[in-house]
Amino acid sequence: MMAGEGLPVQAATRILDVTDSGYYAWRSRGPSTRAVRHALITETIRQVHLASRGTYGYRRVHAELTMGRGIIVGHGTVELLMARAGIKGITGAPKWRRARPDLLATDLVDRRFTREGVDQLWVTDITEHPTREGKVYCAVVLDVCSRRVVGWSIDSSPTAALVTNALGMAIDTRRPPAGAIIHSDHGVQFGSWAFTTRARQSGLVPSMGSIGDCYDNAVIESFWSRMQVELLDRQRWRTRLELANAMFDYLEIFHNRRRRHSALGWLTPIEFENRQSITVA
Repeated sequence: MMAGEGLPVQAATRILDVTDSGYYAWRSRGPSTRAVRHALITETIRQVHLASRGTYGYRRVHAELTMGRGIIVGHGTVELLMARAGIKGITGAPKWRRARPDLLATDLVDRRFTREGVDQLWVTDITEHPTREGKVYCAVVLDVCSRRVVGWSIDSSPTAALVTNALGMAIDTRRPPAGAIIHSDHGVQFGSWAFTTRARQSGLVPSMGSIGDCYDNAVIESFWSRMQVELLDRQRWRTRLELANAMFDYLEIFHNRRRRHSALGWLTPIEFENRQSITVA
């Protein structure tokens, strides 16, 4: 406002073609109801963004406001208020990893990742990330229906035991029905005797995509790309233990219980599974 910058009130009102009395009336009025509501929503947006570890863009913030907190607000308003407040989500291009050729196996999925229920199709893969002590390897088993991490394992080397332990955790906690599929790439760990035996003894049917094509395991590749952006690339990790603890927290606390997924109608994986169980019952 020109008057607030030292220009005399009379000169400012003359330039803006308003009356002196109108200016003083404006000064005496409090903020509008709309301005107050926007201020309150902006503060809530800050809380949601902070709880998301600074990862949420306006779409997930909107989902949390409306579905998680019962606030009636439009997408456009959330986008506008976040822009005004300088609040941004994390963006990053997916980093697809090439699958390593090993044993040939049948592809039972053929890029059809849609399933109507949980524990019908699991996908699994390994990622790695450096620390000052050396690399940390993480294997994950993901349910494609609910996007929930149902099994995981973290170690300092990419052995068959790493992927077998992740699969064992998934089997022990979920008890999948006979005939459910466990889908992977052609990594040597997934063709190992330990992994395939553990899968078949539990009634799971192993499946592998084609050699060297990341799209044949696109659901888990997408998961890794988001974990890379939202966790792994956000700082330099000093020790393997530090990174392992952060991975555990991301998988079990943030991803499964707090992160809202567009593929699930902006529900978290656990919320989605709870609703599905109620519907089935």
